[in-house]
Amino acid sequence: MPEPAPDVTPQTILVCVAWPYANTPLHAGQIAGAYLPADIFARYHRMRGNRVLMVSGSDAHGTPITVRAEAEGTTPQAVFERNHASFVDTFARFGISFDLFTSTATVNHARVAQDMFTRLIEAGHIYTAEQTLLFDAKVGRFLPDRYVEGVCPRCGYDGARGDQCDNCGSTLDALELLQPRSKLSDATPEPRVSEHFFLRLSAFNEQLRTWVEAQTHWRPAVRNFTLGLLREGLHDRAITRDLDWGVPVPVPGFEGKRIYVWFEAVIGYLSASMEWAERAGDPEAWRAFWEAPDARAYYFQGKDNVPFHTTIWPAILMGYGGLNLPYDVPANQYVTMSGAKASSSRNWAVWMPDYLDRHDVDPLRYMLAAVMPETSDADFTWAEYVRRNNDELVATWGNLVHRVLTLTRRHFEACVPAPEGAPAPASTAMLARVDAAFVEAGRHIEAVQLRAALQTAFAVAQEANRYLDERAPWTAVRTDRAHAAETLATAIDVIAGLASLLRPFLPESCERAWRLVGQADAIESAGWTRRHVEAGTPLPEPAPLFTKLDDTLVEEEESRLGQSS
Repeated sequence: MPEPAPDVTPQTILVCVAWPYANTPLHAGQIAGAYLPADIFARYHRMRGNRVLMVSGSDAHGTPITVRAEAEGTTPQAVFERNHASFVDTFARFGISFDLFTSTATVNHARVAQDMFTRLIEAGHIYTAEQTLLFDAKVGRFLPDRYVEGVCPRCGYDGARGDQCDNCGSTLDALELLQPRSKLSDATPEPRVSEHFFLRLSAFNEQLRTWVEAQTHWRPAVRNFTLGLLREGLHDRAITRDLDWGVPVPVPGFEGKRIYVWFEAVIGYLSASMEWAERAGDPEAWRAFWEAPDARAYYFQGKDNVPFHTTIWPAILMGYGGLNLPYDVPANQYVTMSGAKASSSRNWAVWMPDYLDRHDVDPLRYMLAAVMPETSDADFTWAEYVRRNNDELVATWGNLVHRVLTLTRRHFEACVPAPEGAPAPASTAMLARVDAAFVEAGRHIEAVQLRAALQTAFAVAQEANRYLDERAPWTAVRTDRAHAAETLATAIDVIAGLASLLRPFLPESCERAWRLVGQADAIESAGWTRRHVEAGTPLPEPAPLFTKLDDTLVEEEESRLGQSS
């Protein structure tokens, strides 16, 4: 039995997760980029007994939604509602354990965003000025940033948007684009003047630089990219647009304009926390996550969202005052699909609703966690998905559970056997290895090194299989029953430990593993430690945790890539 964990004061952990544009269903690349890592991280901290709040929601006002609506001949509201419902369903089925997944379309969010907007005006951090914008004379409209595409002035990529280049990650102004073209008409837009509100980002440059330089625990790519932006110097940015879809500007005379999405959406982390507190019956509960000096806020993003969460949102928080800055922004790189970047327009993606209709949850959670793009882009292939399912989930973890429980039920009256005398050194060492893995994997998860944490847990499963092979209880049960009893009882304790170690990654199959070792009543109370399974515990009929996949699945799934949805 492991020593009890030391009594420590629970930490307060705010897990903020990227707000997906509600213009298409979710795909696996998005899940790997932000939602799965956030879920693993939050589940671990809950198991440690820490106080966790994990929030996000659908971005209802992003221009990709209005672009989609115009392409479909429908309204932005209809597009938002359809995809928001899809997100909620996907997250529930995939086991993403939000405390609240809401949207920027709520009255609460508009109130919070407008309050922050007004406070920043009062503090002198927002001012009005004339802005030269691109205007499509063919359709008679000013063009929001994402309605303009062209050549990036930094890297020469043809396909950069008016707000950002996905190729080099630079934040842009639409006027900087070379060879700009309107997405509404393909016409070349012309510059025209309009009055707007600007966030005085330049005034926060040095304060932000000092703050970022102190964040030595950030991923090098995130920290270095942000410092690069700050060394170049931030420019004031317009935070309103000539739109009719979005949060209204709370200033008389600007009724025809809306607060722009890149300013308004990041405020969703705060508004969602407030909404969660209201729903929980304690309207002030959000303050523990946003105002307490020892609370830590983690922002899970894809790499394209780094500037918004390491410069713009912190500047807004500094200007507003009294709220915690991000503790970490563990942004992931991209997951490509068979060597190419996921693309909605080309249907080059593993769409989550489609996947969940046809396949089990945990094999994809495992695959995405195993290739988690923490430091560089990673590639998803169906061949690797099948290999990892068959060689690792089925043959390593699933086989360990099935053969141990099958042998135990057959030879020890379907109950956990009682070992006799002192345990063998190999058994003691095996259990010590499990206990050490909790410490090692925990350190990795707290540093948001999730791939390494998964490798630590699976190394234990591999060692447990070697332990079984060396002690061969299937042979010993005929010649030395006490030897077999000790081996199988030890292996059952290892399985219980692995079910906890792997639970943040594979919650559905690990809960079934807990039931298979007779611990159904302990699932919710299982902490981040190995729990001993008492001798005499009844064991149910074992069933495979995972299904072996046929290689024909690879060709079937690859043939779906690029087809019209």
